[in-house]
Amino acid sequence: MRKILILALAMFALQATAQQHNKKGNKGERANKMMNLSAEEIATLQTKKMTLFLDLNESQQAKIQKINLENATKRKSMMEARKAQKENGEFKKPSQEERLKMANAKLDHKIAMKAKMKDILNDEQYAKWEKAQARMAMKRKDKGEKRAKGKKKQ
Repeated sequence: MRKILILALAMFALQATAQQHNKKGNKGERANKMMNLSAEEIATLQTKKMTLFLDLNESQQAKIQKINLENATKRKSMMEARKAQKENGEFKKPSQEERLKMANAKLDHKIAMKAKMKDILNDEQYAKWEKAQARMAMKRKDKGEKRAKGKKKQ
């Protein structure tokens, strides 16, 4: 009886650690796959997804492709700069002023993006896009809260 209990406990522990590793591994793989894509490829994928989701016409696709390419290029260069800093050992946490500056820049970009999308999309498409943006923001917020809880436990 004792051997069976120990065996069952060992199997349970093994399964739990395997599932944790699998969840973390999938996220890393997906991020690495996206990092290996060029800015043009990322922009094209995003534009195609938006075309399917919002039923965009040709001119809308071209305008959104341009915006997505600008965003992807900017994001890619920022990621590469951060990666280079980490490899050189120069990476440090930003100060309070730097965080405020980055937050303001991020919000300015969001405002500009909203204005551009409002010009490109019709009212129905814009409402659908805004709803999707809000949904994604909630997912990011929930994910951030889960991370914060996980850090507090450790």
